[in-house]
Amino acid sequence: MLFLPRFYSREETNVDIFFIILAIICGVVGVIGSVVPGLPGPPISWLGLMLLYFFGSGSMGIGFLMIWLAVTIVVSVLDYVIPARFTKLTGGSKYAGRGALIGVFVGMFFAGVGVLVGALLGAFIAELVFAGKEVLSSAKAALGAFLGFITGTGLKLITTGVMMYHIIVHTA
Repeated sequence: MLFLPRFYSREETNVDIFFIILAIICGVVGVIGSVVPGLPGPPISWLGLMLLYFFGSGSMGIGFLMIWLAVTIVVSVLDYVIPARFTKLTGGSKYAGRGALIGVFVGMFFAGVGVLVGALLGAFIAELVFAGKEVLSSAKAALGAFLGFITGTGLKLITTGVMMYHIIVHTA
């Protein structure tokens, strides 16, 4: 394992404690960002891992950090590709994807399953109104956009959850 040397004693300092707390906050915000649109969950969680690499207990290697950087990049790219691919597979247009995104934002203001229902309704209405498709075709495209959104969100949740686990393990 390759570790960067510390320029001070191995005892925890106030700076170390500050950055460890900041790493934990990054992990929590990353998990939240997996379900909240516009908040990049995996990159924020990875930032928490990076903070622990530099200021943590020294039990994390550079290889581990780089592997999680690669996972973060792949998951972030897939989060954009998967919903579009699912929408296209079910016969949807770009309007379904955009409608789902708008529906997610609107759904955030409603408790419970507002985000999920918003994504489904947004895609359906956009296909119906803007793409000029029939009800059955719009519903099929909406289902594809919805499943793509759920798949991307699930992938981000798994990734940030595992990173949060490692943040907790490496702070002990």
